[in-house]
Amino acid sequence: MSEACNNQCSECNEDCSEREPSEFLEKPHELSDIKKTIGVVSGKGGVGKTLVTAMLAVSMQRAGVSTAILDADVTGPSVPKAFGIKEKASNSEMGIFPVKSKTGIRIMSSNLLLENETDPLIWRGPVIAGVVKQFWTDVIWGEVDYLFVDLPPGTGDVPLTVFQSIPLDGIVIVASPQELVNMIVEKAVNMAEMMQIPILGLVENMSYFICPDCGGKHTIFGESHIEDIAMQHNINLVCKIPIDPRLSSATDKGCIELFENDSLDALVQLLINKGEE
Repeated sequence: MSEACNNQCSECNEDCSEREPSEFLEKPHELSDIKKTIGVVSGKGGVGKTLVTAMLAVSMQRAGVSTAILDADVTGPSVPKAFGIKEKASNSEMGIFPVKSKTGIRIMSSNLLLENETDPLIWRGPVIAGVVKQFWTDVIWGEVDYLFVDLPPGTGDVPLTVFQSIPLDGIVIVASPQELVNMIVEKAVNMAEMMQIPILGLVENMSYFICPDCGGKHTIFGESHIEDIAMQHNINLVCKIPIDPRLSSATDKGCIELFENDSLDALVQLLINKGEE
């Protein structure tokens, strides 16, 4: 606590131990009605977090639940590519309108604001964090059952901004089978606990590969210890997603909504049940 503290937290921008996490929360746009907001996080890059976010939104939409994606990975946005979106976001005096995918999933990403999708955003952390906050406060999401926030990996400016500014109902942690997964999962778990965000479940991506010739299951990245890790941190291991070249191809072609897969069915059901509580 600062020596000059007047106990008026609502008027203060300082981050201190005496301040409740809820003091930082921002309200969404007045024309947004979002029932549940779920963060998708990872402790490191390259584990397929964005892929899981996109698949989850598609699977929920198929289940009759209206979904949206806030792409918080501002400098490495790839959500529009997975959905084959070329259209740019529009705006009016009221705010910014997200772009709808072929099946009606509302998407907001920095790439939807750029003239060329390959233009780099050479911004420092505070500016990037501010943009992510604006995606929450200035975008007119409309009526959405589930908004999924695709966070960049790690525990830096953007994840901290999302955890502090957006009222998350919980997070899903995405990991892979490598040995170092224990450390990166623990980082994500510790950050969520410090910010008082519920952990809904753990998803292991690239868990195994099923040979199309012999039908055998192969653990390409080595034997998984994800069950032990989930038990150690008291997390619910919800899904194991196999390596599937067809999924990679569908994503590269912007056709992820056409790909049918049941790998996330358990997580979809978990979220639907949570929403009914």
